[in-house]
Amino acid sequence: MPIFIKTEIIKKQFISNTKLKKEYIEKHKLWIIKLKEAGINIRSGFLVNEVRNPGAGGLLILEAKTYEEALEIIKNDPMIKNKIVEWQLNEWIDIYS
Repeated sequence: MPIFIKTEIIKKQFISNTKLKKEYIEKHKLWIIKLKEAGINIRSGFLVNEVRNPGAGGLLILEAKTYEEALEIIKNDPMIKNKIVEWQLNEWIDIYS
């Protein structure tokens, strides 16, 4: 099944609002749990620099039949629905498959 990658960066106006970030990150985690419980192969996490400081954004990996299916799933991410992040969705092509 095709693999899709969502990359994201928190918008500048939300970076310093720790309470709001935490609220939407918790909603995002619950959303991921529900998708996993529904049988969707999905992983999500945040990126850190060489000294493990966050701030480089987030990465989500998802298996879906088509780009359209992946997009429909991703559009329900609380971080996207509430316009907390700038994001992109791309299919990943394994050159060794």
